[in-house]
Amino acid sequence: MIRLLLTFLLFAGVSRLAAAERAPNFIVIFADDLGYGDLGCYGHPTINTPNLDRMAREGMKFTDFYSAAEVCTPSRAGLMTGRYPIRSGMASDKRRVLFPNSGGGLPQSEITIAKALKAKEYATACVGKWHLGHLPQFLPTRHGFDSYFGIPYSNDMDRSPKAPKGRVPFNEPKSEYWDVPLMRDEVIVERSPDQHELVPRYTRAALAFIEKNQSRPFFLYFAHSFPHVPLFASKRFAGKSPRGLYGDVVEEVDWSVGEIMKALKRLKIDRETLVFFTSDNGPWLIFNDQGGSAGLLRGGKGSTWDGGMREPGIAWWPGTIRPARVEHSLASTLDLLPTFLSLAKLPPISDRVIDGRDLSPVLHGTGPVERDAYFYYRGETLFAVRQGQHKAHFKTQDGYGQARPEIHTPPLLNQLGIDPGEQWNVAATSPQVIASIEDALERHRKTLKPVVNQLEIPLPAE
Repeated sequence: MIRLLLTFLLFAGVSRLAAAERAPNFIVIFADDLGYGDLGCYGHPTINTPNLDRMAREGMKFTDFYSAAEVCTPSRAGLMTGRYPIRSGMASDKRRVLFPNSGGGLPQSEITIAKALKAKEYATACVGKWHLGHLPQFLPTRHGFDSYFGIPYSNDMDRSPKAPKGRVPFNEPKSEYWDVPLMRDEVIVERSPDQHELVPRYTRAALAFIEKNQSRPFFLYFAHSFPHVPLFASKRFAGKSPRGLYGDVVEEVDWSVGEIMKALKRLKIDRETLVFFTSDNGPWLIFNDQGGSAGLLRGGKGSTWDGGMREPGIAWWPGTIRPARVEHSLASTLDLLPTFLSLAKLPPISDRVIDGRDLSPVLHGTGPVERDAYFYYRGETLFAVRQGQHKAHFKTQDGYGQARPEIHTPPLLNQLGIDPGEQWNVAATSPQVIASIEDALERHRKTLKPVVNQLEIPLPAE
């Protein structure tokens, strides 16, 4: 009996040691055009998000979490590389995102999260919207991902001849109005897939990847196509939310998050897996009830007001992150790459500027993230800088409908801790703050180097 007990204790100790030595799994769940105020745990009164609320309750909710840009393509480039998109040529003042007639994409010279994690033999998969180049040389499978299932750009592109003439029919959409390609790896398997079924199909693909790779470290980048317009919900969720179709779509994304969490628990790998949920940019306000809410923040998608770039940010890692943490440190999608490398015990990337910061002390509750300043770009142009609780606006422009930016000399200055809605200019009483921010901006500009603008490269002639 004593021998059996000793054997059991030895086996349990070895098992715990093996689990501790195994590099953690990473899952990034990325919404599209979700607003800061669109989840229950961020204050929405009628959109029901029980799984994301539970994820926040069991993990950590960031109050000051930012996307790398104010629209799709540059935001995703920043997440993948840990670098402001201006450094990779993935930002433009002329063509703000990639289109089906674009010939550029994320350069092969960039190091993505997936590519970096291959040094530890991670299994890697991208599911959902990519939007970093649809030509073969730019697809996920050329950037460190073992597999890809999803659409290569936004779900409102490739308008079909079947669509009514005139204004894009977002208020009463039909899936056949858009001929977007659904791809598996580098092959188009469908044109104009039923968008009502995208969330369930993406979710099944994500679950299959997790199941297949449960015994080894893996990285799953799960980028939903919604709640970007046109909005589609499956029959299970259509017409269920008091918030209307937008609420239906967000609630289905929440369901998908719940399925991922359940699978991790069922496979007993939840304590080995860091799951991070956020969005690429703020809500597309010009679509009224078809767009979301930035809550008390100002502006939305397309702008560098906080409503365009401050996002829900939720980290869940049972046994590592203390439950119900609310974190006020400024953090960003740029931080995911250096954080994952640190947690995987891989050396930091040293041959180029990495703008992200290692969040592992924040996740472990051992210290804050150290950051001098955060820079807000609209396309290639720097509009604002945040340092601590102060944000200086050198230029301001609404996301849509304002032809030219307004230039501010001296810059507008908001104290975000007191004024998250960016309403009160305190520049006159804080000249020393503006001077400090301008110094940080000058240091940042000295690190920039000219690169080829990928968004302005035309599609090669056949």
